[in-house]
Amino acid sequence: MDHRQLVSLAEALDADLGARIDFLLEIDKLKTVIRRSRIMDGSRYENTAEHSWHLAMAVMILAPHANEDIDVVRAMELLLVHDLVEIDAGDTYVYDDDGNSHKQAREQAAADRIFNLLPADQAAYIAELWDEYERADTPTARFAYAIDRMQPVLLNAGSGGSSWVENGIRHSQALGVNAPVSGGSDLLWRYVQSILGAGADAGLLGDDRDDRSAELASD
Repeated sequence: MDHRQLVSLAEALDADLGARIDFLLEIDKLKTVIRRSRIMDGSRYENTAEHSWHLAMAVMILAPHANEDIDVVRAMELLLVHDLVEIDAGDTYVYDDDGNSHKQAREQAAADRIFNLLPADQAAYIAELWDEYERADTPTARFAYAIDRMQPVLLNAGSGGSSWVENGIRHSQALGVNAPVSGGSDLLWRYVQSILGAGADAGLLGDDRDDRSAELASD
């Protein structure tokens, strides 16, 4: 049976059940969205559904290191929802300046379509979660955002540099992109900094640390 037939069977029993099944089948597409980071063994690129699951687990495990008290369950919800828009908008590489310049518009259009597959009350709740994550203006959202930044660092470092090497990423770029980790956890930010420094030492990141020191000295 195809997507439409499965939804029709649910709709025959209950209209809201049909809408919810439609949504669940639609978000299965997240498993086909490929990211730039490789999984730890380096054998293949991670997909966005795997990424979202890993983040939800990471929030649960790393919550004791948050700067502020957070709602762990809500943080998990934020992270399970935050990348659903990639079904339509695709994964935008964090170092892609051009892609990021119109990312917000693409993702908002995707959110409007995908979330509204659900009954109105659930659509509003999912949209609320997505908006909170995007604003990162609560302790819970800041920690969720920090985890989303940190996880690719772990995968890149653990898989021999992965997309850092493939895309010629420099230490200063990685440092800037991952600075939001500090908003969620000072300890995890220090950990990320130590990984990036070790990555530059190992040649996994372009080592421009001396250039940055010279710039700072001349200011």
